[in-house]
Amino acid sequence: MADYVADLKKYVPAPNEKAIAGLVKHFGIALKEGSDSSFVSVTDKAEVGRVRDNFLKKKCGLTQADTELDAAIQEIGTRMKAEHRKHRVVFCYLLAEKFGKLGLFGG
Repeated sequence: MADYVADLKKYVPAPNEKAIAGLVKHFGIALKEGSDSSFVSVTDKAEVGRVRDNFLKKKCGLTQADTELDAAIQEIGTRMKAEHRKHRVVFCYLLAEKFGKLGLFGG
């Protein structure tokens, strides 16, 4: 399994390990080693829609307009632009942190 704590330290000085564990549990099978579903592509419209609808709206309970949520996804994508493959856990941690939702995952 990827070292999400080390990956997150590139963006957050002291990542919340309970929130990371909660996200890993939430994504479960999608994180299977070598699986494309363990990564996020901000250039794929369908993937952006899945992150927006399934993670931000359903899991995090956000009600902002799609355009605002899509802009947040692109903002995190830009923040992580140095990463060729953006780990779903790291990406969604940064989104949850942005919206103050880490508590949903134990953080």
